[in-house]
Amino acid sequence: MTPEAVGLVSYGARRVPGLRREELAQLAGVSATYYTRLEQGLSTNAGRSVIEAIARALQLDDDERAHLFDLAGPAGSAPRPRRPRPETASASTLHLVAAMRDVPAVVLGRRTEVLAWNALGHRLLAGHYDVAAPERSRERPNLTRMLFLDAHTRELYRDWTTEATRAIASLRLVVGRFPDDRLLEELVGELSVRSDAFAALWGRQAVANCISGTKLLHHPEVGDLDLEFQALQLPDDSGQRLLTYVAAPASPSEAALTLLRSALA
Repeated sequence: MTPEAVGLVSYGARRVPGLRREELAQLAGVSATYYTRLEQGLSTNAGRSVIEAIARALQLDDDERAHLFDLAGPAGSAPRPRRPRPETASASTLHLVAAMRDVPAVVLGRRTEVLAWNALGHRLLAGHYDVAAPERSRERPNLTRMLFLDAHTRELYRDWTTEATRAIASLRLVVGRFPDDRLLEELVGELSVRSDAFAALWGRQAVANCISGTKLLHHPEVGDLDLEFQALQLPDDSGQRLLTYVAAPASPSEAALTLLRSALA
């Protein structure tokens, strides 16, 4: 955002084109000193109206606004655990995924680890992985790590840039919701070091709650597929999601998915 875009007069030399702290504070109706303390994490008792005013000043969309509230909320008083335990999917979730034989389905942990998948989900996304890998916490595939570091996964997406951008924006939203998750921090740190593309996209600081859309795939067995995905949040506070893929009825993608399903027989 530039000063001109929000009706402010720009003055003096500017190192960057965006708003200065004092300009944002002016738009939000708070003092520059108070806003600076908020930005630096030195004030943890900001009222909802103050955070809302900053969100309006920044013209945030719904996902960005939710992320701001995650970041600006009061810090918890409980001690930070030394190291989180590996996530597990509940027995009922495992039974549900196994019963979905005609739809590719994957259970994702909040760190985008694959906690479970059905046979069709495995064959669609990662046939080069051991189908039982999600059952072993140290060998679980991680969809974000695969997207940036696994050549087979990169070739799976016809529009890899869009897929990578969407994955990063979703991951940043999760990081805001779970700020004390050290394994999540380690994942971001690892990928920032090992992938220049990840580091560049992460630096953009985009956030988005990617719960539906279209995946453009090129599968090594059945060719191109255009699949609609849904990321369904499980009804608890774990951050786990059920990811499903469907094709439009009577479409070439449905035929390709049927052919992939028949290969499992």
